Amino acid sequence: MSPTVFSDQDHAAMQQAIAASRQALAAGDNPFGATLASPRGEVLFTARNNQNTTQDCTGHAEMVLVREASAALGAGALRGATVFASGEPCAMCAGAMFWAGIARVVYAASQDDIAQTLSGPQLATPCAELLAQARPPVAVQGGLLRDEAAAALRGA
Repeated sequence: MSPTVFSDQDHAAMQQAIAASRQALAAGDNPFGATLASPRGEVLFTARNNQNTTQDCTGHAEMVLVREASAALGAGALRGATVFASGEPCAMCAGAMFWAGIARVVYAASQDDIAQTLSGPQLATPCAELLAQARPPVAVQGGLLRDEAAAALRGA
């Protein structure tokens, strides 16, 4: 299997997601961020985890992104788009992205990276495994800027 090749636009979008994860941590939330990019690669929206500050257990970065981007840009902006997530999305977030019409998910830190760094419950079904069953299909790619995202998880 050949290694995944990511574009400069992919790198820039993921850097924004990782920056949002650092902002989440600084605000007292879990260190996760997500960026929405159009099918042409233009960054449209960035969100961060807000579980603690909003006292909402569904405040994962990808869920916040889907809700807020849909409200701000319209649901059509999500269809066919890419979500860049600083951490591998859980099953809840994968489902929300699927139902929103996201066509591609790119993540940095894996669920294993997250489990090794953060304590707490884990819903450890791999995002690619879950979305492989989706119709229409959702492309999933992992590992983009993984070390940088793992450092953000550690607060480094």
